[in-house]
Amino acid sequence: MRTAWLPALGLFVLAPVCAEYLWGYDDSTGHPGTLLGNLVVFSPLYGAPALLIRERARRRGLGWPGILLLAAAFGVVEAAIVDQSMWSTGYRDIPYWEEMSVPTYLSPIGLSLYLALSFVGGHVILSIGSPIALVETLAPRRRHDRWLGPVMTWVVAALYAAACALVLADAHATGEASATWGQLLASGVAAVGLVVAAHVVGRRPALIVPGPVPRPALVGAAALVAMIGWVAIPPTRIGTALVALLAVGAVTLVLRWSRRGDWGQRHVLALASGALVAAGCFAFLTTPIGDVGDAQKYGHNIVLLLVVALLSAWAAHRARPGYRRARA
Repeated sequence: MRTAWLPALGLFVLAPVCAEYLWGYDDSTGHPGTLLGNLVVFSPLYGAPALLIRERARRRGLGWPGILLLAAAFGVVEAAIVDQSMWSTGYRDIPYWEEMSVPTYLSPIGLSLYLALSFVGGHVILSIGSPIALVETLAPRRRHDRWLGPVMTWVVAALYAAACALVLADAHATGEASATWGQLLASGVAAVGLVVAAHVVGRRPALIVPGPVPRPALVGAAALVAMIGWVAIPPTRIGTALVALLAVGAVTLVLRWSRRGDWGQRHVLALASGALVAAGCFAFLTTPIGDVGDAQKYGHNIVLLLVVALLSAWAAHRARPGYRRARA
């Protein structure tokens, strides 16, 4: 089997853009050369697992429930084991980190509930789910195919392992790695549990039930509002409870919609596009760390928002019912 180079490369690059660059929080914000150079690490760190998760799901027929549960496992590994930011009440001198972590910090286990919910949820939505949905829609003829050949699968896995080792080594060198062995063990168990759940839940046949499905535009608008609500809710105890309720409500609603016969790729794309555009809009309110001028910050925000908006519009065009017949 040959590798589908174009969609694979697209996902390899888009995943880190959505995971890291879209928020515009880092000191690389507005520095094109640095952003491009950082892809040497960020593409293996985010793009490689996105490819591997998609490949596993398509090979095993896990569907979107399986993809999202595998994405949650990745989120746990990334935030709790690799960079260990989930356990920290002060990380990389980010000025608002204590505000995010301290109100819901549980001293007995050393975990901030808000950070855990935000990081794992963010990786599910932005690092893995939305990039896969967007690239699959842009490649309609290869949507259900495997994209990686056997050799490239191992190459991508090796790149991911190397990126994880590099980030973990840097976290230890800078003193940011603060997780105890008990925390690392619990994180590993949680990640394995999510992987098992992905293979159990993902293989269950979806039962089609009658009922209307909103138009894709309304689904996208709902995703945009939910995403903005999620990031706008303050990281207090009450706010964290509201975020959890919002997440449960959104998952329940999408599950109900997705079991109806009229649900299709245009709705999947609408969910992804709404979330990405919402993140791009909210990024205008983010204060980057380091020496980043206003022109650099807002230029970065505008360009990244335009990138995800234009890619979403292009994907929506390719997802039209008559597109494939018109191209045939």
